[in-house]
Amino acid sequence: MRSGTATKRLTRTLIYFLLIMGVAIWMIPFAAAVLTSFRSNDEIMTYGFLSFPKKLQFTSFIAAWNRGNLKQYLPNSFIITIPSLVMTLYLSSLSAFALSKYRFKGRNILLGVFVGGMMLPFQILLLPVFKLSEALGIYDSYWGLIGIHTAFQLGFCTFVLRNYMVTIPDSVSEAARIDGCNDFTIYSKIIMPLVIPAMAAIATLEFTWIFNDYIWALILLRSEKLMPVTAGLAKLQGQYVMDWTVITAGALLAAVPTILIFLFLQKYFIQGLTMGSNK
Repeated sequence: MRSGTATKRLTRTLIYFLLIMGVAIWMIPFAAAVLTSFRSNDEIMTYGFLSFPKKLQFTSFIAAWNRGNLKQYLPNSFIITIPSLVMTLYLSSLSAFALSKYRFKGRNILLGVFVGGMMLPFQILLLPVFKLSEALGIYDSYWGLIGIHTAFQLGFCTFVLRNYMVTIPDSVSEAARIDGCNDFTIYSKIIMPLVIPAMAAIATLEFTWIFNDYIWALILLRSEKLMPVTAGLAKLQGQYVMDWTVITAGALLAAVPTILIFLFLQKYFIQGLTMGSNK
């Protein structure tokens, strides 16, 4: 009995040790970025990236804000991300509701189309999407980029939400329908409150992915006044000289919104990841 308890304790200790080591390794690039942002280029060249700064300085953050024009690019990122997020969650929740609660011919095929879209590498679609945006007259506009983000994220969000909604007993919807509720009322008043943790988990991921996007902004936007923050950070890279302190400081400033979103939705995010684990 004691040997079994000792084995469990040793196993738990080993797991915790491996987890702590994994977190420490994962945090090394972030720690290097933080240390770099508070130093000068000369100090980096002399002592390396992971040495502690001899003197803390905040000039890199000021330079990143001004030279990178983050005061313009950050609002642009929110203008692109928030509508994309709202439209993605709304449309995917509707499609997930239909795929999970309605019985109709071709339902599995339609679900396969959503899943298949997730498997398609977006790199092969860069040129067709570029041509399509030109043909539709939405090239170099906020709505063109918002529409593309919404379309490309629908498959993943629909797949995840559909799997959560399937776990909700159909008897709940049937009881509401007997009480006189129509389909949209069942969707908005009954189903959606039950999948809030899943919605929060997806919202956290989608906000991070869309906010940090660079490729689609590069392909579908030409005007500098419309560029998101990722494009602004790219402009900080010089042709011959790399000012690492300014680049890392700008990257940390750009990461603040996504960190705040995660902290705000952390409770629901964890619930969304663990929902159904005890079933």
